[in-house]
Amino acid sequence: MALLDVSGVTLRYKTSSAVVTATERVSFTVDKSDRFVLLGPSGCGKSTLLKAVGGYMSPSEGRMTIGDREIHGPGADRMMIFQEFDQLLPWKSVLANVMFPLLTARKLSRRDAEAKARAYIEKVGLTRVVDAYPHTLSGGMKQRVAIARGMAMEPDILLMDEPFAALDALTRRTCQDELLQLWSETKFTVLFVTHSIAEAIRIGNRILLLSPHPGRVKAEVIDVDKVSNEDGSAGRLEKEIHDLLFAAEATAH
Repeated sequence: MALLDVSGVTLRYKTSSAVVTATERVSFTVDKSDRFVLLGPSGCGKSTLLKAVGGYMSPSEGRMTIGDREIHGPGADRMMIFQEFDQLLPWKSVLANVMFPLLTARKLSRRDAEAKARAYIEKVGLTRVVDAYPHTLSGGMKQRVAIARGMAMEPDILLMDEPFAALDALTRRTCQDELLQLWSETKFTVLFVTHSIAEAIRIGNRILLLSPHPGRVKAEVIDVDKVSNEDGSAGRLEKEIHDLLFAAEATAH
């Protein structure tokens, strides 16, 4: 059984002047230990879809289940990491930020929560700044704290909404490397949103391609982690994905 099952999900939300359809009858499954990427142009509903999986909005049609439980709201089985750097609590240290959800869940003593937080802070290479506050950290370091905080909860699935998009190119590449290294150590499940084809290929083992607004499934690409830059297969796949996403629109214009 799939860890996450999204079946025929249509998402709508109201603005001051209209009802917007963000996605239309989207279906996919995510298996345990997948690095599953939602890829599409801006406005295709991929971030809205991630929020729905997180339990922050309900489908107008369709259903979503994690394990054998239907998703009806947020839960500790899903932890979300956003693009924004201000997702950390500015008045708490790195250690306190990572400990915060562990203590809020009330499943661990303060001593055990601190031990687990320190272990994940070490995994993301930030032991030397464990007592620092967010305003003293670089953008990349803040994102690593957010990843440590999410992973420390040991959720069933980590939801990542373009977490590296605001970083400079070198820092972004470093954070991608670190995420893949963490995955190789723990094989956690991640649902990752991006509009970068290169990043999708680098991060994912499966990629779901979404059409422009409203988001519909165009295709799913599997075995992405088998391609490489050395033999040129990654470059060929990047072109194939680009053509799948944009060729029809280009022809229409």
